[in-house]
Amino acid sequence: MKIGNLGIVAANVGSVIRNRAAKLYRHYSSRARRVAKRSAEQVKNTRTRVRQAAERGGDEIEHMKGDAVRSARYWTRLKQQLIEPVGHDLSIRRELRAVASGSGTIVVGPWLSEVGYEALYWVPFVRWFAHQYRIDPERMVVVSRGGTGGWYADAAHRYLELLDLFEPDDFARRNAERQASGDQKQLAATAFDEEILRRAEARHGVRPETLLHPSLMFRLLKRFWLGNATLEYALQHLRFALIAPVSGVPTPVLPERFTAAKFYTGAAIRDTPEHRRTLRALVERLACRGPVVLLGTGLRLDEPEDFLFAGIPNVTGLDRDLPPRMNLAVQTEVIRRSSLFVGTAGSLAWLAPMLGVDTVALHADDRFLGPHLYAARYAYASIPSGRFMSLDLNGAAHLDLVLPQGAVK
Repeated sequence: MKIGNLGIVAANVGSVIRNRAAKLYRHYSSRARRVAKRSAEQVKNTRTRVRQAAERGGDEIEHMKGDAVRSARYWTRLKQQLIEPVGHDLSIRRELRAVASGSGTIVVGPWLSEVGYEALYWVPFVRWFAHQYRIDPERMVVVSRGGTGGWYADAAHRYLELLDLFEPDDFARRNAERQASGDQKQLAATAFDEEILRRAEARHGVRPETLLHPSLMFRLLKRFWLGNATLEYALQHLRFALIAPVSGVPTPVLPERFTAAKFYTGAAIRDTPEHRRTLRALVERLACRGPVVLLGTGLRLDEPEDFLFAGIPNVTGLDRDLPPRMNLAVQTEVIRRSSLFVGTAGSLAWLAPMLGVDTVALHADDRFLGPHLYAARYAYASIPSGRFMSLDLNGAAHLDLVLPQGAVK
């Protein structure tokens, strides 16, 4: 072979080797890229699956957390609405049975709270207690103020007057101190209660074997007043009845037919110039139809200040020198003899229907009256009481229902 041909052969072999190497490079480079791509896709897919699994797991976790929260809330509500109230009621029932046990004297009270709560709740509660546990009325000694013994006459035959134990001003001061300490609703017996019982024993020889304290009633009915118990629940512990007349009460000379009225300041009717004008117009209109007897006594024992309306023809008031120890007894019998009672929703407006007298209870704000109006309407419908009507003072004024004929606003 010639030397020149060897050079050509060598060049061709080199070209083949280079081409083969380039082809192998391209092949493996392409394969490497495909593998890398598949690996990247696998990593991406794995990450996606991991994320989706995590999300599914998160949803499951959130779902489980939601179930746990709902379950906890359910058991909390069950505890608050059933278990705790039942335990609470059973505890009070045990206390009531303990009060009723034996044959000794049961002191009922002392009642130190508002007249309205006494008339609408406490007296029916005492009546229910006596009926429920078959208590002989001779065992029961009621302690209250203002001569309210007649309100309890069918359940308790003995009554002690607080204003025989304390001077009126001293009693009002001590009771105001009790209220200022946060005990407006007598949720527990206080040092003042204990002093009253000591004085009752020292002066009248009343030594209680057990005490039916108002805190039992307040604790029992509090859930109803707060909207956490039904009216039916409240009525299970109340017994309503007409209140019989009481002899020996020194009532003033009264017209043959008249309207009794009592308006006082408070949450139901705030003391504002507008309310005073509207109430005065109402009294004037009532006086145009017949005599009106205002029950304001000027006493500040446990009620807000009375609205007083001087100088209106055909309107009279009670004697301002009315004995404090008889003030509620006198007002009770004056209402009983009236043909109509009109007054602020609360206080004696709750009592009047149980005296057989038609009643119009006025309010300008009923935010705190809801459960009481509800209970009152049912109570009066369950006995042969006087008719009971509630009226919004603001609406009545807008409709000119309280303005005397010919009046100009």
